[in-house]
Amino acid sequence: MLSFHSCGCCRVSASRAFQFQFQTAPSPSLFLSATSYKFRSATASAASGSAGDSDSDGEPKLNFSGVRLEEAVDSRIGSGKLRLDNWISSRINGISRARVQSSIKSGLVHVNGRVVDKVSFNVKSGDEIKCTIAELQNLRAVPQNIPLDIVYEDEHVLVINKPAHMVVHPAPGNTSGTLVNGILHHCNLPNVEFSKDEALSDTEDSDDEFNSYISLASSCEGLNSRLSVASNSIRPGIVHRLDKGTSGLLVVAKDEHSHMKLSEQFKQRTIKRLYVSLTAGVPTPVAGRVEVPVGRDTNNRIRMTAVTGPVNSKKARYAASRYKVIEILAGGSCSLVEWKLETGRTHQIRAHAKYLGVPLLGDELYGGTKSMVLSLLRPRTPISLHSKIVKMVSRLDRPCLHAWTLGIPIQGSRCIFHANPLQTSLRF
Repeated sequence: MLSFHSCGCCRVSASRAFQFQFQTAPSPSLFLSATSYKFRSATASAASGSAGDSDSDGEPKLNFSGVRLEEAVDSRIGSGKLRLDNWISSRINGISRARVQSSIKSGLVHVNGRVVDKVSFNVKSGDEIKCTIAELQNLRAVPQNIPLDIVYEDEHVLVINKPAHMVVHPAPGNTSGTLVNGILHHCNLPNVEFSKDEALSDTEDSDDEFNSYISLASSCEGLNSRLSVASNSIRPGIVHRLDKGTSGLLVVAKDEHSHMKLSEQFKQRTIKRLYVSLTAGVPTPVAGRVEVPVGRDTNNRIRMTAVTGPVNSKKARYAASRYKVIEILAGGSCSLVEWKLETGRTHQIRAHAKYLGVPLLGDELYGGTKSMVLSLLRPRTPISLHSKIVKMVSRLDRPCLHAWTLGIPIQGSRCIFHANPLQTSLRF
């Protein structure tokens, strides 16, 4: 259920508590109930539905239009398979793979003098590659009748409970089915046209706050003309973001004044946000504060990493998270953890959880792989239940993370919203 704390604009309903059951089988030893938080595990597949910074390493995004690459594939790659898009991405620092794939599909890549338009083409040692990065094409977000779980709405703001697997804003290769498309339809707004600046790909979705923003028309009464805005990532009304795989609450501004006020409060860290997650293992200690900078992983640009030791401010940014274990599950193989963000870096919770040695269940990018989860569960469960455990774990299709609480000012009062993950899509 959705519950609200008392404020001047919303009705008080039931308790903030929700229920979690990490249910692997009917066995009493595996059916675990938490006292104040309970939600169900992957016995049911997740319902269909990463933490807003421009680029979390602090560097401005570049427009790679017209960049040319002429190079032979190094002999050190060995005999293993190497995709063409991956190889080009590795040779042009900072470019997104979606941008490279667009260039390949446009016929701008030659391998040994022949046009190759297949992104998964396997290159081999000695291949001569010639590539020109395509010009950025305008992206257009069109209104789409997408069901939205609207928790609260007035003339100034929307509070939306985002399902897992929904991308917040359009990007190259992902221009429909996003939250922005649904908001445009809900608010009866026309198309929004993106400029030719580099936009974030869906794999770089984040929850950082310090971006350039675009606001919806005042009171959602419509725009007089199509917007064409020079911005690194266009997010009509979106004040903060959630990863594609993360479910839960986010606020949308419906006019410029509300947008400015909410953005300032995010910068001042006065917005209340709590997340819950399932982790592989139990963090030690069971409650604490992680104050470790987060920056782009030099070995994988779509992944962030906690950076210890001397920090280059251009490569990593200050990040702090508070956490506490709500329930130890499945004999200590997993735990239900609540997170409170002091900062909002890209993939912050996921990177800090990995730093603590307890990656989120289902988070393949940060080590919470199916094989790891099975290795933790099997030793603590009877052999007779192993087949059921394998089936359960196979259904983990996203990081088990949910934005559970959002506290924002509304009409002069502070309102706190809660979204029960059982009602949203956190059915792991």
